[in-house]
Amino acid sequence: MIAKILPRITIENRTKLETVIPLDTPLVLFIDPSSSCNSKCKFCPNGHKIIIKCTGRWQGQMNFNLYKKIIDGLAEFNTPLKSLKLYKDGEPMLNRNLAKMIKYAKDSGNVKYIDTTTNGFLINKYRMKTLINAGLDKINISVNGLSDDQFFNFCGVKINFNKYVQNIKDLYEIRKNCEIVIKTTGDYLTEEDKKKFYNIFGNYCDKIFIENASPCWNNFNVEKLSGIKINTEKGIYNKKLTDVKVCPYIFYQMSVNSDGTVSVCFLDWEHKVIIGNTKIQSLKEIWNSTGTKFYQITNLEKNRNDLYLCKNCGQLKYGQPDNIDKYAEVLKEKCLKKLCE
Repeated sequence: MIAKILPRITIENRTKLETVIPLDTPLVLFIDPSSSCNSKCKFCPNGHKIIIKCTGRWQGQMNFNLYKKIIDGLAEFNTPLKSLKLYKDGEPMLNRNLAKMIKYAKDSGNVKYIDTTTNGFLINKYRMKTLINAGLDKINISVNGLSDDQFFNFCGVKINFNKYVQNIKDLYEIRKNCEIVIKTTGDYLTEEDKKKFYNIFGNYCDKIFIENASPCWNNFNVEKLSGIKINTEKGIYNKKLTDVKVCPYIFYQMSVNSDGTVSVCFLDWEHKVIIGNTKIQSLKEIWNSTGTKFYQITNLEKNRNDLYLCKNCGQLKYGQPDNIDKYAEVLKEKCLKKLCE
């Protein structure tokens, strides 16, 4: 097998957040090209259409002119963005302007690195050539089945699995410098299925990994709605579960929804905690807003259980690669001092 068995996120050699907080420029920006999806995955809120409808959130693709405004606004920050993640709630490849979005960001000089995450249904050689030539640095592919029947049972979508695999093989042949990462959720797979997963995809990607499902979304019961039994010993990336009191994400990332609103966290699938709107505000203005600072300070005071989005977040326990709990007091002083400048 060519691929390394590693998770999609970088675990080692991460920026030590305690040495850089508060940040003048966020390290990571999520922009959602499409809040709608072409799959009905049981473990994902977006896969439950009635639940999504009840949230009242807007469904659709991001307007390209709005996207350009957002990318242009990055020039207001002191340094270029370290990482632009073109995904959040839905399937990014549903946006026909995805290649243009990648190229515009790369050409702007405001972004160093771009990646996206897809279910792979829309991958084909022609489409992927346009994304790679536009400057895509990394693509994460979520494989949610190992046969036609498994895809249908888990995602509610009929596919030709052999063609699906061939499209990924074709992508690997034309990838150039674009990193390909393939992952699946192992909770519904047998041991034989897991071996099959590695055998089928292991020679057509750079990294491959079998993740564990997690209760990461607030107000969404993964076990009840997916039928998956959550692992109570190991997290998403097979690491030991750790209780974290301070959320590190809100100190280094921003999340723009497909309608231009900004959520305080990329896990805000309901779009209930909106701290700004890029149609009328710049990202820098939102980054330095009282809404952002309120969530940061409240977390540093270790009172995240008082916050709607944060109180039932399972991401910090099941999938958090950073832990700044022991630096909370010092970082609070630094953040408050920054506010007074």
